[in-house]
Amino acid sequence: MNSIRYFRLSNPFTSQTTTMFFQRLFAMANYTSSSPKTSIQTVYDTCKNNLKLSTSPHTQLIRDLSSKLDTLGPVDVGLTEENQEDDRGHGFSIPNTLGRVDRWAQPITYIELNESESFTMCMFCFPTSSVIPLHDHPGMTVLSKVLYGSLHVKGYDWVEPACIKISNGPSRAPVRLAKLSVDKVLSAPCSTSVLYPNSGGNLHCFTAVTSCAVLDILTPPYEESAGRKCTYYRDYPYSSFGSRDDPVDGKEDEYAWLEEIETPDDLYMRQGRYAGPPIQI
Repeated sequence: MNSIRYFRLSNPFTSQTTTMFFQRLFAMANYTSSSPKTSIQTVYDTCKNNLKLSTSPHTQLIRDLSSKLDTLGPVDVGLTEENQEDDRGHGFSIPNTLGRVDRWAQPITYIELNESESFTMCMFCFPTSSVIPLHDHPGMTVLSKVLYGSLHVKGYDWVEPACIKISNGPSRAPVRLAKLSVDKVLSAPCSTSVLYPNSGGNLHCFTAVTSCAVLDILTPPYEESAGRKCTYYRDYPYSSFGSRDDPVDGKEDEYAWLEEIETPDDLYMRQGRYAGPPIQI
């Protein structure tokens, strides 16, 4: 559990990773050649100098941050793919018939780059098939940059005014109507995606199509005392609770009912270590 098979948090110029490093540079050359290279320090400084707790980031700032993030790759934050072998599993292993405990599957690794009152900058490193379940970002703007690999993103936004129904099932929470906003695969190199407090897929889930890494900037950060608590949901097809009175305009496939749930037991994460260029805080 002390090493990560899918990426290396270390100097990319080791003997084992030099070849892959240059392969990645070659693959990203056409994508980044038209834009000046940005360092992670520049991204941090832009956030520190412009993101304020009391105001939402304006459109031009989001564009500026997005363009800077667009040029970043895994090497810029100390990540390189280390091993092409893929366990394709997640969660805990179970004892086999011989009484031995199988090797644990790889968790999602969370790496914090900065945590302040106005923003969080962090990375998530996913093994293939791992999932961050459907969750929300109340009152928050989030920029996400896929650094390598492919990630499926499915996101919803609440229908307003709120459309809530009480389930008849035992011990079931109410469900609320949401509209599908995004349902696609992001593969590096690709543009930065942005979600807003009320649009862009504020409630979303991530599923790793391949091993991959994502750099996130969340502003303002989660803060339960300020009403920004991370809540998890289960989604149901519109047909599960729908009726003629619902505002779906004959597009039932674009809507779902979301039920608040406890943090899933199979959300398997661990803290990682940042080993990219030093960030002067």
